[in-house]
Amino acid sequence: MTHEDSGSNAAPAFDPDSPEEQPGGALEAMIGRIEGEMAELQFPRFSKDDALALGLQLVEMGKEGNLPIAIDIIKGDQVLFHVALEGATPDNEGWVRAKQRTAARYEEPSLLVGLRGRLGGGRIEDNAWFDQSTYAAHGGAVPVYVRGVGAVAIVTVSGLPQVADHDLVVQALREIHRSMRLG
Repeated sequence: MTHEDSGSNAAPAFDPDSPEEQPGGALEAMIGRIEGEMAELQFPRFSKDDALALGLQLVEMGKEGNLPIAIDIIKGDQVLFHVALEGATPDNEGWVRAKQRTAARYEEPSLLVGLRGRLGGGRIEDNAWFDQSTYAAHGGAVPVYVRGVGAVAIVTVSGLPQVADHDLVVQALREIHRSMRLG
């Protein structure tokens, strides 16, 4: 069960992939939800061993769901974890890099960058200064924040609809965050 369908009183979810008219307030609600995730998921540390645990958590989730995804975790220019599960395509690699660049540039989840670009109407991609050959404001790349430090790494998933990519990363980050608090 995803965050969007966890309660019958929840605001209708915003679907950035839909060409249809969206429910009033749904965009703002989704932006608020992602900002809440950023505030919640402040890690005490993030080592290479933590990156491995996170990557393996995502592999387990991907295999359980038979998800055709590429998973990537970077710290600066260093790749800490990378794998393509069955069904992932070479196109996913390009999406991983473009979403990572967006998350790194803004130090925010790539989905949030895209959603904020819609607040005034339109999309960030409609702006001439947004280079779509380099960046992608689509969900799936989420910075890893260390409390008191800021973004120290980026975890990216590609292969699902963009909100599902984002939600999968957040679910795995929550698992690792929980294990750090308990450990």
